[in-house]
Amino acid sequence: MTSKEKVLNAMNHIEGKVPLDFGGTGQTGIHCSVVENLREYYGLEKKPVYVFDTYQFLGYIDEDLRQAMGCDVVPILGQYDFFGMENTGKYKEWETPWGQKVIVNESFDVTEENGKTYFHPGGNLKAKPTGVIPEGGMFADALPREQAEIDDDDLNPDDNLEEFNLLTQDNIDYLKKQYEAIKDSDYAISLEGSGTGIGDIALVPAVQLENPKGIRDITEWYMSTITRQDYLAEVFDRQTDIALENIKTYYNIFGDSIEIIKICGHDFGTQSSLFYSVDTFKELFKPYYKKMNDWIHANTNWKTFKHTDGSIEPLIEELFEAGFDLINPIQWTADNMDPQHLKDKYGKKVTFWGGGVNTQHTLPFGTPEEVREEVLRMMEIFAKGGGFVISTIHNLQAKTPTENVIAMIDAIHEFNGSR
Repeated sequence: MTSKEKVLNAMNHIEGKVPLDFGGTGQTGIHCSVVENLREYYGLEKKPVYVFDTYQFLGYIDEDLRQAMGCDVVPILGQYDFFGMENTGKYKEWETPWGQKVIVNESFDVTEENGKTYFHPGGNLKAKPTGVIPEGGMFADALPREQAEIDDDDLNPDDNLEEFNLLTQDNIDYLKKQYEAIKDSDYAISLEGSGTGIGDIALVPAVQLENPKGIRDITEWYMSTITRQDYLAEVFDRQTDIALENIKTYYNIFGDSIEIIKICGHDFGTQSSLFYSVDTFKELFKPYYKKMNDWIHANTNWKTFKHTDGSIEPLIEELFEAGFDLINPIQWTADNMDPQHLKDKYGKKVTFWGGGVNTQHTLPFGTPEEVREEVLRMMEIFAKGGGFVISTIHNLQAKTPTENVIAMIDAIHEFNGSR
């Protein structure tokens, strides 16, 4: 059975070997420092790791490591990184603040001051920085955007749509080149939609833009989901129109030869509760997700992927009704997220993508045997009846002990009987 067949079976709720995803999305990635350690453990070619995500500092999983780990999903990467720096196909070496030599895109450029590393929109060092790796940090934080006093009578939805655009011919050519390199592989292929992230809080500051207008302060944005719902609804409605045109373009490029499209990475849950009420989700977010998902399901064979951390149990039924097939990461460590309850209640409706091990405690701080036991326990719960693709609860973080990562991977293959 190929990786693609394993993933398709899982997504169609056919019980069998559980697929493994590391590096297939920006929420199932591995920090570049851990990628380097894994390459060394498996005795692979010693070379700098390519950092494809310079916000979370995720390392690309090359084919040799993908095979060594037994991963089943491969991504089509975007043309621009989180800060708007372009992948031109040319690369250079860069030393991170923690002393690791990595490969970055040729356009990557930062400034350093007082132990901090600053990111500038589009790599324009003359522009005010929009992100920072703090001293001692190992990934970037978005810097707060200056927010002018908001005149509600003068708000223009165009201002909050500046970063959402139709795919250009240059974008299309780039995607085609990415696709050509992996189209004949046996892996399931994932794609991240452009403009599809309705209300995604990570996108609100628009760190790739030098002087964005509209509502750009995160606190102000959250308040606006209550006080300015009509304005946000107009933004979301027009954004969805752009997203749908891009989705149609993707289908013209790929047809049914990809399996997964990530629609949105917006978190709806905290460790203990929801960010929004269920009613707010139903009124403000659900119609736009459903519009995109309905078109995809009516016209393609793709499965749609929704990332949201946290305590989201009250929203899972709503996410299903909105048309999402795959929910990630299933943070069963949050309140009211008992894994057996989630599987029993929703396991036949949606595919759980992630949730294989606790990345806040067990994986970074437990023993290899504790990691093994937890992974096997989660697989025993989630794998029954299919509908499960295993990964961690969100990305695999820096400083995670290599022996624990290996214990996790070995436990997955032990459960599958594949090694």
